[in-house]
Amino acid sequence: MTQSVIHQPRVAWDGARAFVRAAGGPGYDAFAGRILSRLGTELYGELSNTRQRLLAASVESSDNDRFAVDIEASRWRVRLEDLLRNRPDLIPVVQQLTEAAPR
Repeated sequence: MTQSVIHQPRVAWDGARAFVRAAGGPGYDAFAGRILSRLGTELYGELSNTRQRLLAASVESSDNDRFAVDIEASRWRVRLEDLLRNRPDLIPVVQQLTEAAPR
């Protein structure tokens, strides 16, 4: 029997990048709905906050846009690491959402 090892920090980092990409993209509404149904209202709200900060940064300047993406990805990495540490049963959910995020 083959058993795979799941590296939670990697799942969190991949998820963070995908979630931020989705928050700033045209597929936001559909992705946000998936977050709401799979991870709940708290993370749904955080995704909305991320979208607002990304949109504000893009209006201010293109230089701030890249900076804002990096900051948001860092926030999501920590958020998802905490979530997966406390709820390892959600690892497959985060992986599925990561794969489903618009590119």
